[in-house]
Amino acid sequence: MNPPGRDQQEGQVERVLLVLMGARLALALGSLVIGVALDAIGRDVYATDGPAFYVTVVLCFVATLVYRPFVGRIRRPHFFAAINVATDLALVSAMVLFSGGKDSVFSFLYVVVGLYGAMLFPGRRAVLGALAGSLAYGIVLAVGPSGLAEGGARALPALISSWFVHSAAMLGVAALAGGLAHELVRTGIALEERSHDLAQLRTLHQRTVESLKSGLLTTDLEGRVTSFNREAQRITGRTRDEAIGQDLEGVLPGMAACRAGMGGRMRMAFTTPGGRLLHLGIGSYALRDADGEAEGEVVIFQDVTEVVAMEDELRRAERLAAVGELSASIAHEIRNPLAAISGSIEMMQTQKATEEGDPARLMGIVVREVDRLDRLIGDFLQFARPAAPQLEEVDVAMVIGEVLEMFEASRCDAVVPECEVAAGLRVEADPGQLRQVLWNLLQNATQAMPDGGVVRFEARLSQGEGAEDRSDGGKPLDSEEPARVEIAVMDQGTGIPADAVEHVFDPFFTTKTGGTGLGLAIVHRVIAEHRGVVRIERGDERFTTVVRVALPGRIVS
Repeated sequence: MNPPGRDQQEGQVERVLLVLMGARLALALGSLVIGVALDAIGRDVYATDGPAFYVTVVLCFVATLVYRPFVGRIRRPHFFAAINVATDLALVSAMVLFSGGKDSVFSFLYVVVGLYGAMLFPGRRAVLGALAGSLAYGIVLAVGPSGLAEGGARALPALISSWFVHSAAMLGVAALAGGLAHELVRTGIALEERSHDLAQLRTLHQRTVESLKSGLLTTDLEGRVTSFNREAQRITGRTRDEAIGQDLEGVLPGMAACRAGMGGRMRMAFTTPGGRLLHLGIGSYALRDADGEAEGEVVIFQDVTEVVAMEDELRRAERLAAVGELSASIAHEIRNPLAAISGSIEMMQTQKATEEGDPARLMGIVVREVDRLDRLIGDFLQFARPAAPQLEEVDVAMVIGEVLEMFEASRCDAVVPECEVAAGLRVEADPGQLRQVLWNLLQNATQAMPDGGVVRFEARLSQGEGAEDRSDGGKPLDSEEPARVEIAVMDQGTGIPADAVEHVFDPFFTTKTGGTGLGLAIVHRVIAEHRGVVRIERGDERFTTVVRVALPGRIVS
């Protein structure tokens, strides 16, 4: 196997050889014209030795015709290049010898041969070629006209001077050209290696994108699609040619509205050109250049239709299981009041017969248990069949203020409310249902403090650094989560046992005497209908319990 860069070097040699042969033909033709012109003007001193000179010119053409078929076929191109350089030195020496020797007008051809010799043999080897040319020129000066053979020792100074000037020129040009050629070869090899690496990286990128089992497309800053992988074509039923250049909303209808409402990750319905209804899970993120500036958008999506069907089936199964559990819980909860009512009525019947006892007290028990049943059934109906939320933009501070005003009318002096709400908070919610949630949480907090204490409301925007500074309610494309408003209700009560925290949102689970166990279950159900979350945490040194409700929202100035 050739070492790294060897193939590139051999390819460079073959290209230079082709240029050399073309140059040889051009120089031979030019030399022929110059020779004919000198003969024509009758310059006796520099007149050519006609037959020998023209034979040399013809040999230049013959050498080119003989060597050309071997270019690209010979196994040792460097050796072949050396033969070409030696041939050209011999031909140039013959032309100089037969055209006047020291006084030949073709002496400059040694420099030309040294120049392309340096291109064929970069670096220090170029100097060897120049030395060979210098030696050949010295031989020509010695044996040629006006040389040592004719002028003897008297011609020696002139010959040395001419040889020195031409040799210095050849060596200088060869050294400079050899150094430049060496750097050029190194640069060419490095460029080819980088180009090869880039081609491999591009191929890997294309194969990776095309092998993804997720649809992937990119857009420019104007929202026009710039790339569209194979899975995206399969899911959407559109070809790459149909999608490229189209607006994103035209390729994925409803994308803009869905993204504005749900943030960077979303799920939406999509109808293919063939009329098939799909559910797509979509993520949209900013596409950034090397400087970190946004230059478009990356959209990744999957066909989650089967997942949605499985979720629906799971929800149906969960509802059926919940019905069974609720039925048992309701039967248990109703049995106790009915037993009390039945016992009271039997006692009244007995007392009526004996005209003894206190009927008023027994009737009070009946009324109390009937009220308990009514409250239980009302809470259960509210939990089992909640009204669909009528979403609108709600001012958080205003809703909390209304709840605290209602609380003022019934609170005891030992319970002190506090409130800290960031200005401009807005949530997408049903105002009535949101008030009910906050009221339930406030009542739970108050009931957990039989000896009084502080109950505190806090509300803020929760979306990382800089979220509070956004006044347009939008979110960056590369944000992990949509903006949420977090409302916390904190109390200084007895707290919730650790083993009970994971069950507080279960229907009919309660730690309070006389409670129905549906208050927090209703809160959880309502918040889920609002695409929000609710959780209970242990408090800090001041507060024992913290209930946090997070709803999609924003902050406005």
